Amino acid sequence: MSINEHTSKQFDAELEALRARVLQMGGLVEEQIKLAVEALVTGDFDLCSSVEANDHRVNGMEVSLDEDCSTIIARRQPAAGDLRMIMTVVKTITDLERIGDEAAKIARMAKLIGASDRLMQPRFTEIRRMSGIATEMLRKSLDAFARLDLSASAEVVRQDQHVDDEFRGIVRQLITFMMEDPRTISASIEILFIAKAIERIGDHAKNISEYVIYMVKGKDVRHVSVEEIEREISN
Repeated sequence: MSINEHTSKQFDAELEALRARVLQMGGLVEEQIKLAVEALVTGDFDLCSSVEANDHRVNGMEVSLDEDCSTIIARRQPAAGDLRMIMTVVKTITDLERIGDEAAKIARMAKLIGASDRLMQPRFTEIRRMSGIATEMLRKSLDAFARLDLSASAEVVRQDQHVDDEFRGIVRQLITFMMEDPRTISASIEILFIAKAIERIGDHAKNISEYVIYMVKGKDVRHVSVEEIEREISN
């Protein structure tokens, strides 16, 4: 359902189609994260290749949606809530495309790690836990977009702190490994790149949730505290 009702049913249909395709793109990106992490844990090269191939689909969806947003703006000249909704779509698909890039990066690193012949192979318990939080954030931010749910948006912003904490814990652990045994340096650096990619996925999911608040309330809540966001959505 669109934020505003229009006399033009066709305009309503265009906006609804736009929202549906954003959610479709989000679903594909979420699957990309899951496959990339599964490829890392299992060493499945086929999964790595699948993620890398699907990244082109994600890119294509971003380009197509971006073009459609430009067309709607030119033809409909939307204002107020409708314009905010379209701008939210433009920003959201950019973040989704970047999440897709991070998933492809994880898949590439998984292939590199799986192909290496080392005595020490890293454990992925912490990476799996961290990716689970980031994936949940993405799913929740997309739900917030679909349902205009400001409470869910605020939850995602707060969850980003958990991802950051997990990232810092992994960094401390990797530093310890490298100091205790220099032979672990190569593998530890690779895991660090993967952990950073997941941390960035959390950041992009947080961005999407902040766009939802902007779409509904007309308030830009980037670069403000969680407490300020919660006060804003309660007004």
